[in-house]
Amino acid sequence: MSNKIMKKIILFALVGLFVNSAVIAGPDKTKAADKTLAVDAKSSKITWGAKKVTGTHAGEIPLESGSLVVDGAKLKGGSFVFDVKNLTVTDIKDAEMNGKLTGHLKSPDFFAVESHPQAKFVITSVTPKGGDVYDVTGKLTIKGITDEVKFPATVKADGKKVVADAKIVVDRTKYDIKFRSTNFFENLGDKAISNDFTLDVNLVANK
Repeated sequence: MSNKIMKKIILFALVGLFVNSAVIAGPDKTKAADKTLAVDAKSSKITWGAKKVTGTHAGEIPLESGSLVVDGAKLKGGSFVFDVKNLTVTDIKDAEMNGKLTGHLKSPDFFAVESHPQAKFVITSVTPKGGDVYDVTGKLTIKGITDEVKFPATVKADGKKVVADAKIVVDRTKYDIKFRSTNFFENLGDKAISNDFTLDVNLVANK
């Protein structure tokens, strides 16, 4: 067999192998990798709210650091650290009264910030509910105690940013915050404080 014929046979064989490989592989369906976006602490805001028999109080807890894991604009995960030591009270304008409540919240009766200056939250699962809405489950750690919390969240892409909003209801007694809780004390009357407090979370992450 001549070299010329042999070269043609090899060429046809290589072409056939290439075509068959392309058919088997099909079109490229590789998905974009999840991306971890740093949360902009200065642009984000966490507002707390608490109720008692005689009224309500509100304030802010600074975000120390955080990240959102996304696939495009779809939420996949995330983790956050809250600067509890620098929490503030915003509903009391009188400086002395404000200072008293702020100091009490930082005391061992509540958040014990000297020994536990941070709170942490880690997302463990995300369930899409349609559109920009998700059901989020995660582990919240306060005063060194970790418990599971669940809440709905909205995540939207806004230009070069991803914005996440959520309202989290927290049972403080699960974190050893029992002060004036009817679960542990009787005959509190109008001095009782609700076991639940809320965290209104607005997170801004840069793409």
